[in-house]
Amino acid sequence: MIEKLIAWSIKRRELVALGAIFVLVAGVYLLRTMPVDAIPDLSDTQVIVYTDYPGQAPQVVEDQVTYPLLTTFLAVPKVKVVRGQSMFSSSFVYVIFQDGTDLYWARSRVLEYLNAIQSRLPAGAKTRLGPDATGVGWVYQYALEGPGYSPDRLRTIQDFQVRYALQSVPGVAEVASLGGFVRQYQVLLDPARLLAYGATARQVINAVRGANQDVGARTVEVAGSDYAIRGLGYFRGVGDIEKVAVGVGKDGRPVRVGAVVVMRYGENALRVIDGVKQRIAEIAPALPAGVRIVPTYDRSDLIRGSIKTLWRTLLEESVIVALVCAVFLLHARSALVAIATLPLGILVSLAVTRWLGINGNIMSLGGIVIAIGAMIDAAIVMLENLHKHVEHEPDRPHWERVFTAAREVGPALFMSLLIITLSFLPVFTLEDQEGRLFRPLALTKTFAMAAAALLSVTLVPALMGWFVKGKIRAEAENPLNRWAIQLYRPVLQWALRARWLVLGGAAGVLLLTLLPLAGLGSEFMPPLNEGSLMYMPNTLPAVSLTTQRRLLHVEDSILMTFPEVASVWGKAGRANTATDWAPMSMVETVVNLKPESEWRPGMTQDRLVAEMDQRLRLTGAVNTWTMPIKNRTDMLSTGVRTTLAVKIFGPDLQTIQRIGQDIERALAPLPGTASVYAERSFGGRYLDIRPDADALARYGLTTGDAQEVISLALGGEEITTTVEGRERYPVQVRYARDFRDDPTTISRLLVGGSDGPQVPLGQVADIQFSPGPPMIRSEGGYLYDQVSIDVGGRGRDVGSYVRDAQAVVARQVKLPTGYWLRWSGQYEAIQRVKARLQVVVPLTLGIIALLLYLTFGTVAETAIVMLSLPFALVGGVWIMWLLEYNLSIAVAVGFIALAGVAAETGVVMLIYLDHAWQDAAKARPRPTLGELVAAIEHGAVNRVRPKLMTVLAIMLGLVPALWSHGAGASVMKRIAAPMVGGMVTSTILTLIVIPVIYYLWRRRGLEGSTDAALWTKRGEEA
Repeated sequence: MIEKLIAWSIKRRELVALGAIFVLVAGVYLLRTMPVDAIPDLSDTQVIVYTDYPGQAPQVVEDQVTYPLLTTFLAVPKVKVVRGQSMFSSSFVYVIFQDGTDLYWARSRVLEYLNAIQSRLPAGAKTRLGPDATGVGWVYQYALEGPGYSPDRLRTIQDFQVRYALQSVPGVAEVASLGGFVRQYQVLLDPARLLAYGATARQVINAVRGANQDVGARTVEVAGSDYAIRGLGYFRGVGDIEKVAVGVGKDGRPVRVGAVVVMRYGENALRVIDGVKQRIAEIAPALPAGVRIVPTYDRSDLIRGSIKTLWRTLLEESVIVALVCAVFLLHARSALVAIATLPLGILVSLAVTRWLGINGNIMSLGGIVIAIGAMIDAAIVMLENLHKHVEHEPDRPHWERVFTAAREVGPALFMSLLIITLSFLPVFTLEDQEGRLFRPLALTKTFAMAAAALLSVTLVPALMGWFVKGKIRAEAENPLNRWAIQLYRPVLQWALRARWLVLGGAAGVLLLTLLPLAGLGSEFMPPLNEGSLMYMPNTLPAVSLTTQRRLLHVEDSILMTFPEVASVWGKAGRANTATDWAPMSMVETVVNLKPESEWRPGMTQDRLVAEMDQRLRLTGAVNTWTMPIKNRTDMLSTGVRTTLAVKIFGPDLQTIQRIGQDIERALAPLPGTASVYAERSFGGRYLDIRPDADALARYGLTTGDAQEVISLALGGEEITTTVEGRERYPVQVRYARDFRDDPTTISRLLVGGSDGPQVPLGQVADIQFSPGPPMIRSEGGYLYDQVSIDVGGRGRDVGSYVRDAQAVVARQVKLPTGYWLRWSGQYEAIQRVKARLQVVVPLTLGIIALLLYLTFGTVAETAIVMLSLPFALVGGVWIMWLLEYNLSIAVAVGFIALAGVAAETGVVMLIYLDHAWQDAAKARPRPTLGELVAAIEHGAVNRVRPKLMTVLAIMLGLVPALWSHGAGASVMKRIAAPMVGGMVTSTILTLIVIPVIYYLWRRRGLEGSTDAALWTKRGEEA
């Protein structure tokens, strides 16, 4: 079939050329509309259910809101896991769905179940779905600065001027405000005056609420015109409400109000950010004098840096591959034929991925980076074969020579490219975060190789006929080719004589490789250099807002002293969005770095983080370092913000905290522990007021009477909203601060109705301090908390650390009945990937073996090519050991890609050996051993040029990726390294070991020939 396709392409070459031009134009058009981002969207399909329950403690929120919602959502179809977090006044329930679930289908199902349970939730709990976005969608953050403006004024400008302008930008799901003060009118009650006037707080609330409204009353006709009747009663400001207090800042420090632009799920990040910047430029002149918008985090720099790095690498690889063709063939037009397949293959690959809805990012472009060399292998071999035919058959009709040259090698080359394509099958089977990360790479590489395979049997034969004309230099005229043949011939002759020594040496090298392999560590993914760091110190839950603000100021000041730092922006607490659950004890500081060219000589990101960490060892804080996208991705997928965490499940939070502290003490001295911190499940501080039902009954009161005083007098109640033009502010009623600022004063609050007795709260309730949970976590219906661990130190990897840590915890920490541990974070992903690859890799090798058998038709030749795979791994393992890289998913992808190209080099060698042997068999029905050795020498030595060209095209084409720097380079290096090292040993195997094995296979049946001894002697003399 392939031969017929080649013949048709040559016959209809004008049609093939027009088709190629059409593909080129369509590919360029689709490429211009392709959305781009730094990395693929790694987020799970997730629906966030956020509940605002004002004034309620975490335990109340957990019991009345989070637990009922969580257990209800466990029954939603296709749900993978449900996590809950209960904080003061807030509940977050994260419903995470299986891979491939449509987001809007998931939202509709969650909404359906939410409607069913809504009636069982408290009346004061306001539940809503979060935006159709995730924490990974935090693409842009900014701050409002204005000298002389109060925090509440800046927040007003943000909420009612800037936010609405940015909210309308296409692709923006939400603009979440952060910081400053929300202006609020407070009606402060004096309980003594209320008692004197015989009024209650509830009456005041009803009066204020009723006064703040506008009404309409149809129309009235006056002098022939209709006038609409309006009753104007909205509060217009302070003057309309008696006893109003406005909160202002105390310490006079510069206060900035910030906001987060949250991108809608699946949108084009770069287009959204550019749209936001354009809108900011439009509204900037309308802002009050002195107020300006300053970006604090901008992902577009990372996106453009990543794409620029990859495109530069692609260009460098293309130039190298072109030089390889030109140097070996010494024919510029032939090199053009090979290079012509690159842009077409790349455009086809990117166009198909664009059609599938996949954006351009470092992974999708990375697939093309590792495919460039292999993409033109078929064209190289065909071109070289045509050069041979031109050299040896100068009088044969030109297009007949083209067809013969393409037909001889085309089918096997097509099958070898198909093998490379199918070798990536294991990558397609990856799931969850690793699947979403590497699937774009696998798709683009697969489509690029498929396009190259198709072009090799359609466009390349046509182009060869048009361009490979004129004076074609003989192979011997090229000094490089002569040098390669002169060097290779004696090596091959020696290998055929010392064949058992060669095979034994190869086996010894294979066994020796087990030593560095055993020393390689493991990690989930190499760090992606995002150009920004995120500093997240773990402070105690009970830390006050004043203390947190002071610590934040000190930390930011220290970070700004580093010359590599461009800007520092700290955040304590959460932004006003369901995608951010951070408690007040959680600090997130974004450290924007300068370009690496401006860093101190010899400074690396690891060294910089180590120096910063040393300077920031403040009392009461355990430091955690990560990067913005990585942090939000990890939090989304596992609920863990560090490299590793131990989740402790059980029924009692106090016991969970004790177990966590035991684990913290056990792991702190373990080598490789950069930091370890057990979350304080009971680290909160509470003033508990417990009504005495018997005491209340003696005065004719109920527990509800006491609880209403506690809720209203201390917590307050938002009863209405003022309307001041386009601005809206809440009105709250509560007791004045003098009546609620300490336990003694609180105990004097009066409980009772306007007609009954008024009893001090302290006489009918027990008031005391007690510890409690500041935040309650749950997963799958079970309570849990976690020990966060950062793994660091030279030579320490996550895999070996977890093995040692599990042994230490098993020895030193005793778990009561009903409690269990789960190691989460990167370790969880590593174990998942291992289990998947252990099944899929053998299956893929079986498929490759089947394709090889279909190509050669013999088990022996299939086995010979399959032998090249372990020898290819040898070089990959040694270069990993030399570069001190850990095994990771990126490295695994590199080895998987290596297997395909290693099989291809073996196929190319066997093609030429078979052709030489078949020619010998045609010349003599029963060839001798001497003729076998001559055929092997002819097929191997005389055709060394195409083998070197294909190997060097692949290997040198990957060198720019191995030497690249900048955003995304760390991932590409881990993929390219095993491929470069593996190609070195694979080439040695192909050129030396395969001919020896081929000789041992073909010599069977020839030993008894009359001139066998003479051949052996002649072969040895040669």
